[in-house]
Amino acid sequence: MRNNGQLVFGLLLVLAGAMFLAGTLLHVNIWGFIWPALLILLGVVILLRPRFIGSDVTGGMWLLADIHRHGEWQVADEETWIGVGDVDLDLTQAVIPAGETKLRLVGFVGDVSVRVPQSVGLTVNASGFVTDAKVLGHKQDLFLSPLHFTTDDYATAERKIRLDTTFFVHDLKVRQV
Repeated sequence: MRNNGQLVFGLLLVLAGAMFLAGTLLHVNIWGFIWPALLILLGVVILLRPRFIGSDVTGGMWLLADIHRHGEWQVADEETWIGVGDVDLDLTQAVIPAGETKLRLVGFVGDVSVRVPQSVGLTVNASGFVTDAKVLGHKQDLFLSPLHFTTDDYATAERKIRLDTTFFVHDLKVRQV
């Protein structure tokens, strides 16, 4: 499986469904256990997040975010976690290093818009509960299905962008200009 986020999300849904079924059959208040467990899990993720992504990857974690990058800026491996927000990345004038640069966006609800120069190879992996995607003119509405798209020149391109998005619900727009 190419997208570990999809595997984790699917396992969490199965586990939650089994817990609610057991709670209904055994007449146990499952919410009394789930909310504290979710808060503990969130705390562990916040504390251990730097170990998950590595020290050479930049990024951040925000509950509400509007991230806009335009003009000249240095593109580097990045992982961004947001609760609800918009991400707008214009790479047309950005300084993109040679080799593969990984951009990972994780969130609950988001609107993601990315513009990439024609000379840059691009691969997009998106997963979520509901995804409305328009990638290089190809429109897809997805429900619990991953999206994988790679430009023809990705393997031979000097500069490559790998965009991985994992959201519960998101609108994804990727254009080459």
